Amino acid sequence: MYVVCKDHVELAIDMFVDEFEDAPDVVDLEHTKFIDWEPPVKCQECEKEARFLIV
Repeated sequence: MYVVCKDHVELAIDMFVDEFEDAPDVVDLEHTKFIDWEPPVKCQECEKEARFLIV
């Protein structure tokens, strides 16, 4: 699972495919809310706002 900004979506997809050898689902965190989980606020690759969840 990767939580990234718009600039790092391609990188996160590539890392996911390399690790799991399968295509990930891309979830837009602006339009999705979770009941039992708060996503990180910042991208795991930089300091920008986290926008996408790659799972």
